[in-house]
Amino acid sequence: MADGKKSKGGAKAKGASKPKGDKRKKSKVTIDGGVEALTRLVDHPLVTDLLAVGAMAAVAAIAEHGTKAKAGAAAADGSRKAVKAAGKAAAAAIGARLLKEVGGFSAKTSAAKK
Repeated sequence: MADGKKSKGGAKAKGASKPKGDKRKKSKVTIDGGVEALTRLVDHPLVTDLLAVGAMAAVAAIAEHGTKAKAGAAAADGSRKAVKAAGKAAAAAIGARLLKEVGGFSAKTSAAKK
């Protein structure tokens, strides 16, 4: 023991062993779990309602564009403009519906900005 080495029995208590790893069960996100969560989200009534509102607004915008085209408006870039108008209408309708559902947040925020 003159060279500074410890004896085998003094450093460790009898019966103590090196841990072999974490015994806790590790949670793994599986593909099935992600698909299940996505399915539950899609099945939520609010999501269904938002999709319906957006689709109705898009169809209305396309129909309105078609009516304007028949009334004599220029036909150049007609379909591109119709799709763009439909997207804007769908986004606006979905946004309005979301604000209606969670209206408490928007009223407080707009009042604080003024």
